[in-house]
Amino acid sequence: MLGGCAGEQSALDPAGRGAEQIAALFWWMLGGAVVIWCIVVGLAIYAIRIAPGPHDDRQMRLWVIGGGAVIPTLVLTVLLIYGLSMLPGLVRAAPEGSLQVDVVGLQWWWQVRYPASESVKLANEIRIPVGEPVQFNLTSADVIHSFWIPALGGKVDMVPGRETRLTLEPTRTGRFRGVCAEYCGASHALMAFDVVVMERAAFDEWLAAQQEPAKEPQGPLEVRGREVFLRRGCGACHAVRGTRADGVVGPDLTHVGSRASLGAGTLENSPDAFRKWIAHTSRTKPAVRMPDFDMIPEADLRALAAYLESLQ
Repeated sequence: MLGGCAGEQSALDPAGRGAEQIAALFWWMLGGAVVIWCIVVGLAIYAIRIAPGPHDDRQMRLWVIGGGAVIPTLVLTVLLIYGLSMLPGLVRAAPEGSLQVDVVGLQWWWQVRYPASESVKLANEIRIPVGEPVQFNLTSADVIHSFWIPALGGKVDMVPGRETRLTLEPTRTGRFRGVCAEYCGASHALMAFDVVVMERAAFDEWLAAQQEPAKEPQGPLEVRGREVFLRRGCGACHAVRGTRADGVVGPDLTHVGSRASLGAGTLENSPDAFRKWIAHTSRTKPAVRMPDFDMIPEADLRALAAYLESLQ
């Protein structure tokens, strides 16, 4: 139980303004529940153990009405007012000029774009500066998803054909885990994303690097891997800026080697993980729409993995 009170995905270890308010509401609600539980259980123990036998009807009615109805109603009313008072702060719009991040939910991954830098397209990873409000513009390309970063704030549904918005303001740097909080199909549980909160200078440097096209492969293995990537038709679904690969169906892979995970948090990013993902995609992530490429020879598979890992 204590393990849920901390970590990169804990709503009880807040790292954002909204998450701090939500965590405070949880503790107040827990306190209210404990008060009500103690009163009700206390009355039961008194009636059964401390003073068993006949009781004065008038006195018992007062205890039952007071302890079982009046006090719980007062406690719940206070908690309701406290919770509703938080709503304006939790649903506020970001100030004009704030960083905007567009996120599209798909089965079963996340497409991320930075409108201020049109060439920056990511998959399953978001980076934002610390201490600044950030507005997320959210939509879905297929079914209803729900965007949630527990350590930073509340959750908002992503509805096809409609744009919803969420403002988050991180208060400390670090890596946090986001998830889809609405069941959306077979691989719903394998639809996570990384959120990296950085100092502003580091964020600006990262964003500038992401705008650059893919670097030329350096070694012979990486060169061969790029040839395999282009020859096998990977560019029909994926884009790598700086090459003729310009697909839009799957994630943009221009800087895929710099991301922490593959397959929306399914595997840690490594050459072995790339080989496993490419050759045995459906076995790794059920119902995923990328086909298995287990027909690729092992030597070509190693070269392809080395090339993708080099796309930093």
